[in-house]
Amino acid sequence: MNVNLLGKRALVTGGSRGVGRAVCRLLAQAGAQIGVSYRSRHAEATALVKEIEQSGIPAWSHPGDLSDPREVERLFNRALDEFGGLDVFVGNAGIWPPDHVPVSLMSNEQWRSTLATNLDSIFYCVRAAARIMSNNGRIVLITSTAGQRGEAGHADYAATKGALIAFVKGVAVELAAHNITVNSVAPGWIDTDMAAKPYEGEGRKRIESSIPLGRVATAEDIAGPVVFLCSSYARHITGETINVNGGSVMCG
Repeated sequence: MNVNLLGKRALVTGGSRGVGRAVCRLLAQAGAQIGVSYRSRHAEATALVKEIEQSGIPAWSHPGDLSDPREVERLFNRALDEFGGLDVFVGNAGIWPPDHVPVSLMSNEQWRSTLATNLDSIFYCVRAAARIMSNNGRIVLITSTAGQRGEAGHADYAATKGALIAFVKGVAVELAAHNITVNSVAPGWIDTDMAAKPYEGEGRKRIESSIPLGRVATAEDIAGPVVFLCSSYARHITGETINVNGGSVMCG
């Protein structure tokens, strides 16, 4: 089964590293043209664009803080200039504050920062994508198992990811008339920079012991289901969340 996205126009947020970078690479392998949105990692984004272009696929990168609606407008104007529209939007940019902070001690600043980065930015981006997306388009958002079962010490993060799961369902119904599907992928633990602190010392061993498959996911493990949802094979799937967690949600 080969995924063919030849000629499709894709924009991926948080595309310079981790899951976003893996998604960009896999979309490009399937033939999609790639727009890489990033916040501050210019060198990584530039290197990824060069790598994709060397494979014969058009690509470009664009910086910006997507919690600012003006930056989102500039990003999607760039997509219009480069592509003339969009066929695929992957909302991956987000943060996970690594420190364990009980809700009783959580500051207003942390709460607002997490909501702005993980939730407001997705709203701004999906709103903009819906305005320029072609019929039969694909929207895929990266949520989390934390949005399904909660996460003690990270109530801010869990709240944003749970909200995204509900957001997907509402937008999926709205855009169905245009044959635009809207889905999400919910990873568990992933081997990326964002989770480096919990993996320190015996942390990784403890975490892997809680996962039925016995390992944390790679970024590529997450990218595969994302690209599947962007393909014609998933044309009758919308409003859904695909769990990619090695079975961990079933265990607690």
